[in-house]
Amino acid sequence: MKIAEITTYLEELAPLSYAEDFDNVGLLVGDASQEVNNILVTLDTLEETVDEAIAKNCNLILSFHPIIFKGLKRLTGKNYVERTVLKAIKNDIAIYAIHTALDNVKMGVSGKMAELLGLQNIQVLLPKKNIIKKLTTYVPNDYAEKVRKALFSAGAGHIGNYAKCSFSTGGIGTYLPNENANPSVGTIGKLQEESETNIGVYFEKHQEVAVIKALFRVHPYEEVAYEVITLENKHQDIGLGVFGELPKAINEKTFLNLLKKKFNTTNIRHSKMLNKSVKKIALLGGSGSFALPEALAVNADAFVSADFKYHDFFGAENKILIADIGHYESEQFTKNLLVEYLTKKITNFAIILAKTKTNPIFNY
Repeated sequence: MKIAEITTYLEELAPLSYAEDFDNVGLLVGDASQEVNNILVTLDTLEETVDEAIAKNCNLILSFHPIIFKGLKRLTGKNYVERTVLKAIKNDIAIYAIHTALDNVKMGVSGKMAELLGLQNIQVLLPKKNIIKKLTTYVPNDYAEKVRKALFSAGAGHIGNYAKCSFSTGGIGTYLPNENANPSVGTIGKLQEESETNIGVYFEKHQEVAVIKALFRVHPYEEVAYEVITLENKHQDIGLGVFGELPKAINEKTFLNLLKKKFNTTNIRHSKMLNKSVKKIALLGGSGSFALPEALAVNADAFVSADFKYHDFFGAENKILIADIGHYESEQFTKNLLVEYLTKKITNFAIILAKTKTNPIFNY
């Protein structure tokens, strides 16, 4: 199996179009046509991670965080990023980063946190905009059903829990073929009036190529009239963070102890305790202080994330319990999620969970 085949599976889980604009995701090092021996799955790619990949005969590292985040102008080995990339290249090891593409999957990074806590009724905290597109096309009535089926097969027409969604209206289309035309319906030099169906379907951004290809494959006209627009609508199942509910309410100290146990930490920075029960929880893996307004807006009792600064804690406003469990701690089980996913997809070589601990923060 080639790297390109592996990345196809990964992009079914977390399309790269889901990633934030500032991010650097996808195949960062290596040749997509390279045959894969084994895959090492890690949270971070460091020199020690590459050493582990070499020792375990892995020539593809699947990393949550991208080792190349800002532009590299030279590779001289002067810092840990350059040394890691150089070592990977010298040993023919490819590196793929998934980062915020997976962050924006409902049951991705934050969804995994919710799973660990046993939350129910999980919803996306910050639904993503500009991820939904709409196709409008015009087709002779006799071909309308065939075109609809092709668009649905390509992934269009999904809205929430509903599939094969479309809207159609009838009308009369006109066109005048010139001497260079080859009309499937009509005559050169004669104005044609045709009873047509106007079909509209929604699809996700990453599906556009497949949807347009399907349209052109089955549409009978030589020149296909269509338009694609990007919608401002939020996608309720794609976005950063999640919120949900514990099976039953617990007090704040019990909740913080639950976090310690589930996320393997002895150090939780938190805002003032409010002496109230905790049931609805908002979660965002990694640096999530920016999402505090959304956690407040959904009336969460607690917001669990990482990298809160001093003044961020004042934003709790005596309305919510902020729990900073640490960046690494909040994302540590992401690699388990990826191993579980790929193991179900691939059986002809090993998907190995990295043992190298990459947390750069230590507590004294």
